Amino acid sequence: MDEQALEAWLQSHVPGFSGPLRLEKFDSGQSNPTFRIDAGSGTYVLRRKPPGELLKSAHAVDREFRVQRALADSAVPVARMHALCDDDSVIGSMFYVMDHVEGRVIFDPSMPGLSPGDRAAIMDEMNRVLAAIHDVDVDSVGLSNYGPPGDYYARQLARWTKQYRATETETLPAMNDLISWLETHLPEDDGQRCLVHGDYRIDNLLYAPDAPKIRAVLDWELSTLGHPYADLAAVIMQWQLPPGDEGRGLSGLDRAQLGLPSDADFVAQYFARRQMQPPQNFAYYVAFAFFRMAAILQGVKKRALDGNASNPDKAAKLGAYVPRFAELGLEAAHGG
Repeated sequence: MDEQALEAWLQSHVPGFSGPLRLEKFDSGQSNPTFRIDAGSGTYVLRRKPPGELLKSAHAVDREFRVQRALADSAVPVARMHALCDDDSVIGSMFYVMDHVEGRVIFDPSMPGLSPGDRAAIMDEMNRVLAAIHDVDVDSVGLSNYGPPGDYYARQLARWTKQYRATETETLPAMNDLISWLETHLPEDDGQRCLVHGDYRIDNLLYAPDAPKIRAVLDWELSTLGHPYADLAAVIMQWQLPPGDEGRGLSGLDRAQLGLPSDADFVAQYFARRQMQPPQNFAYYVAFAFFRMAAILQGVKKRALDGNASNPDKAAKLGAYVPRFAELGLEAAHGG
């Protein structure tokens, strides 16, 4: 990255910015490389599109910038946005700059080392903020055109099937079977349409250092106007994975002893907050969440093979999980 060009751009577009600057790349951020900027005027975060040839609708940092700026005065905690650069000549790809928010990222939802009470409070806050995202009045915050109209799940199924086929590197029977099942059992559109985050999980939430309070929701690349069950099902999907650094799930753990909610309790708590009744076919939405994650990881794998991954070794490891996600999606579909 041309740091001199970046510093000159920041001085021209970020009010009060002053150098010199120092860049440090975060290990996280497989899709959009993310950097900490330490400068004379403070600390910032830069998110950019990765270099190389990209899928048309992927790595939408401009959408990330737009939605977080729109949510600045809402009940949803987000970092303060500073500026978006759509001129690729500055550092080689589009990027935006936002405030650096001090806090802690919880990578393991089992939260080893914490008390059952602390775990329960952290999960309750995660549930509260998810409901707040879905309750945003998109018209009042200027996001009424943030996603296309129509049946969200039909549209998403078509989109991610197309993305998966575009990055397919081998034939996976389980993935083909899952796609077929999802197409056959597609539920009728119930008319729900709201802001959805698209990748809502505990490691995309920045908690206060010393309290169960979310200070910023991160990684809005996949956000759109869509169906709220997509985010809720994605949380439940994550918890079906093995615990630990790689799976980051809750499978096989005694959640009651740990102070963690069951799937059913978390779902019920969410619907109670939103004063809604849960659907009877929630298994479809969990199966779809596995399918979409498998398609996303396939894209990560393809970038690793093409040499465009932000972290090639990690990308290759993540890509190896595609068959397992497809299998888990089929298990969810058939009541597993």
